[in-house]
Formats: sequence, C-alpha cells, structure tokens
Amino acid sequence: YLLGFRIPGPAIVLTVLAVFLTGMLAANLVGRRLLRVWDATVQRIPLVRSIYGGAKSFTEVILGDTGQSFKQVVLIEYPRKGLYSIGFLTATELAEVQARTSEDVVCVFVPTTPNPTSGFILLVPRQDVVYLDMDVEAAVKMVVSLGVVVPQWDAAKAAELARARPAP
Repeated sequence: YLLGFRIPGPAIVLTVLAVFLTGMLAANLVGRRLLRVWDATVQRIPLVRSIYGGAKSFTEVILGDTGQSFKQVVLIEYPRKGLYSIGFLTATELAEVQARTSEDVVCVFVPTTPNPTSGFILLVPRQDVVYLDMDVEAAVKMVVSLGVVVPQWDAAKAAELARARPAP
C-alpha cells in the first residue's frame, strides 16, 4: 500500500515508468546518441542485423512523411486472376523495365499477413491496378489483423460505383 491505496501490480508501474523514461531519453540529445549506439550495436549481430534492418527500414518508410513511397493503397489481381490482394504503390517511374517490356508498369509491394515487413515486389501493368480510397494505416491494420479489421467505406460512393458499372 502506497499513499493509502493498493497499486495494481508493481509491474504496471515499472512499465509505465520505463516507457516514460525511454521517451524522455529519446527526446533529448543524450537519448538520440544512445539510440545511435544501440542501432550500431544491433547492426553488428549477424542474424539480428537482417531482421532489425528490414523492420527498421519498413517502419521508416511506412511512418515517415518523406517521399511518395507507400502513399497509395491499391488492389491487384494476385496470385492469379479472380483473386485480389491489397498492395502499396511504391514506384511509378520504372524506365528500364518499361523500355524492355514495352509496357507501362508500376511497382507494387504486396505485404504478407500478419507480418507486413515481408512481402512481394510486383511490377504490374498500370491498367491492371485499382486505386483504393483506403489510407495506408487502415490497410496495414487490415493486413496485420488477417483481414478482421476492415475499414469503413462511404455507402454513397459504393452506390455510385455500382451505378457506373455496365450491366452484364
């Protein structure tokens, strides 16, 4: 009992304290320096280096505001016609690929479930890409949750698309 009431588990208090102190350290110069030392240390461990480096790069691309990577969620027919996969448009200027294939292609990253740090890079003809209104964060949540967490979509837009489709 501390301050006249029972604290629900010292582990909770220690966890909150650790998160708070880590945030304070990371926010100042000493913390940034410590994070750089940690990063350099982890980069020297052979097996951990590849996993940590990949996860860090993926996180920086997803959460960073620089560049145009992962700014558009798309739908492509993959792994075969009639089956669709959520993907992220990563590049649209693929000069060599377009010259060698004589096709206008874009680069799409299709993440694997439930770990979106791994996946497939597919070069897809631009006309085969369906651009979605879904934001990147919602798409990542959908991938990580194995499709259980599905973002809401405007019913009016759905009705408008249904009207625009030609009758069979």
